[in-house]
Amino acid sequence: MGKQMEQISPTLQQFIETQSMFFVATAALEGRVNVSPKGLDSLRVLGPKRVAWLNVTGSGNETAAHLLQSPRMTLMFCAFQGPPMILRLYGTARMVQPGDTDWNELSVLFPPLPGARQVYVLDIDLVQTSCGMAVPLMDVVAQRDDLNTWTLSKTPEALNEYRATKNTLSLDGYATGLPTD
Repeated sequence: MGKQMEQISPTLQQFIETQSMFFVATAALEGRVNVSPKGLDSLRVLGPKRVAWLNVTGSGNETAAHLLQSPRMTLMFCAFQGPPMILRLYGTARMVQPGDTDWNELSVLFPPLPGARQVYVLDIDLVQTSCGMAVPLMDVVAQRDDLNTWTLSKTPEALNEYRATKNTLSLDGYATGLPTD
């Protein structure tokens, strides 16, 4: 059933690229573990041992705070259509923000999403598949546009104020490293 590999195979890359959503898990040294669903066109396979995903402004910023303490990250993909499978990518991640030296190089890999605030780069040390036989079959109707609409309704100043209020500290009070200018 399950297999462990050192890198993403071409078959697994194709599986990743056809998924409508994935999940991100991180944890600080102490406190809550965060698992967050991600959608939109926000993930790229950069190579057999590296992926990147674009993060946009949301109600929190747990991933950023956690990575400043511990760079561990897991991405999980579930086959909601077709043959059952769960795919996990384990590794060490880093955060790239606007103004960082490699922001322009990485951010252009994604469509311009309003509110883009970080790109996370995951260097993979383990790829694991498991059966996924208990994952339900589901149809994707569409990606939601609500977050893009909400973000576009904000002025740059209002978006910065929102981020300063909601995105600079984690639930456990850890700094996220997000600039507040």
